[in-house]
Amino acid sequence: MFLLTSYSNGFYGYGGRGYYGFDWTYLLVLIGLGITLIASAMVKSTYARYSKERSAIGLTGAMAAEKVLHASGIYDVGIERISGSLTDHYDPRTKTLRLSDSTYGSNSVAAICVAAHECGHAIQDQVHYGPLVLRGTLVPAANFGSQLAWPVFFAGLIFSLRPLLTIGIILFSLAVLFQLVTLPVEFDASARALKVLKSTHMLGDSELQAGRKVLGAAAMTYVASLASSVLQLARLIILARGRGGNRRD
Repeated sequence: MFLLTSYSNGFYGYGGRGYYGFDWTYLLVLIGLGITLIASAMVKSTYARYSKERSAIGLTGAMAAEKVLHASGIYDVGIERISGSLTDHYDPRTKTLRLSDSTYGSNSVAAICVAAHECGHAIQDQVHYGPLVLRGTLVPAANFGSQLAWPVFFAGLIFSLRPLLTIGIILFSLAVLFQLVTLPVEFDASARALKVLKSTHMLGDSELQAGRKVLGAAAMTYVASLASSVLQLARLIILARGRGGNRRD
């Protein structure tokens, strides 16, 4: 997160019209930070709660993942263990499901649901789910945009070059677009996971309710991340417009 401070007629904040060093657009960044911190706290709290609740069937995350994949007709996806907590992910390039230490060997309801969620991405990959394909296509552009957006925009502020301000906003918009496309991908993966867990009777009704809470809290982190990025994008636009208004030809 990079906060920009600029001068205009002796004050800070081109778009914020701040006084005595205060730029009100910082509030947008702080609101976004607050949203992401709340979402992160919620997912950690929910996961911690249901990581203590053992599944009745006794399957570990790795075992549940294998059953979900096979029940979906997928036999060419490998399952590996990686270090960390909640670092689980599916790699479509190598068709590998990587489960974290907190998921792989745990037989908790939370671990089974997280593992199943990642299997949901493997199922999406198998059926060429549109948003997943689009997200994969956007990865290079999103990475490029997120890395260059702030330096380009900052240069535009320093040198009063509107084209650079516009390019910076466009580059940052690519990262926002990636996060927007990520939402349906994540929600759909959870829906697919819960559907298989229910149809295979790996989790009972009460356990499925707990699973919905775990996956729902995890999904909210993506919503919070998008909201934070949208607020930052709004700040860039406000600063750029304010810069245009203070520009002297």
